Amino acid sequence: MSGKFITLEGIDGSGKTTQGYILENELRKIGKEVIFTREPGGVPGAEEIRELLVQGEKDRWSNKTELLHFLQLEDIIMKKYYIRQIKQEKL
Repeated sequence: MSGKFITLEGIDGSGKTTQGYILENELRKIGKEVIFTREPGGVPGAEEIRELLVQGEKDRWSNKTELLHFLQLEDIIMKKYYIRQIKQEKL
């Protein structure tokens, strides 16, 4: 596998999305194929779970239930999406 997986980490409002768009544009300028997404969500299946997490009352889920939702998101995003893209040598 020669594709790359790049992640930008930071607290809410720190500019991750802005920096991601800048990076995406710069990589495209040099001819790289880029898949830009967000977490949680960003890919089919994960968006539905994301909506469960961000909609409704803030404390409607127990900590354990919320953790399980996030683990399911990771499974969908990593196994079913990112790994496949990396194997296809997409960045």
